[in-house]
Amino acid sequence: MENKKIGVIGAGVMGSGVAQNLAQSNFQVILIDISQSALEKAKSDIHNNVRFQGLMTKDKSSFLPPETVLERITFTTDYSTLDNTWYVIENVVEKWEAKADVYPRLDEICPAHTVFAVDTSCYSITRVASLTRRPDRVIGIHFMNPVPMKSAVEVIKGWHTSLETIEITKEMLTAMGKEWIMVNDSPGFVSNRVLMLTINEAIFLLQEQVAQPRDVDDIFKKCFGHKMGPLETADLIGLDTILYSIEVLHESFNDSKFRPCNLLKKMVDAGLLGRKSGKGFYTY
Repeated sequence: MENKKIGVIGAGVMGSGVAQNLAQSNFQVILIDISQSALEKAKSDIHNNVRFQGLMTKDKSSFLPPETVLERITFTTDYSTLDNTWYVIENVVEKWEAKADVYPRLDEICPAHTVFAVDTSCYSITRVASLTRRPDRVIGIHFMNPVPMKSAVEVIKGWHTSLETIEITKEMLTAMGKEWIMVNDSPGFVSNRVLMLTINEAIFLLQEQVAQPRDVDDIFKKCFGHKMGPLETADLIGLDTILYSIEVLHESFNDSKFRPCNLLKKMVDAGLLGRKSGKGFYTY
């Protein structure tokens, strides 16, 4: 199991977190992005994140230094390097056009036995699997941010996902130190079908001037015991990702309860995307 080669597509926040977690779990990782600058940023972020983990870790004997972790990751824009992978995890932006471009390329390059995991918050796994000639080897894994710090993931079984694919995925997640919660395929699954509604409704509260961001989040933290409020969570995920996810739910279910708040649309247009842009509902 150890030292098997895993491809990770997309070097954004989620992709770099997945690559880091895999490398820390003794996998060889190929991290691919179309942008060289995104790869350079991912390399810097992984180095800093691992270093910070080391400062916070009490048991230094099990800690891997950043240099060791980075040695296990190949940073590249070349998809052909995936020709000997055991598993591929896709983390591209939540836009159908982007995913529709990636999977036919993976299908051509990767061996027939390679499993494709869709790290998505909303798209149907069955729909993504239809882009390939191996729908039985496509599965959903909804990683949570920050990936190396989260102990559990949501695993989604598509219509054609085989038992072998599920077992291979469980084997990999166990090596990564993750618990898994298996659900059936439906847009948004469990986590985001509930979470996106909550965040969107919290933004409506701001638009209607019912409360200020801090008050909304404090109610969830101090009254319900949540570690983060919905607006803090939105800033962490990225408001553009929130908007894309809600739009997918709205389109998939054709239900007005998923209509995106106008304030959310306006903030995304203004570039107020949360932590990654330095300002969202809060300033960072």
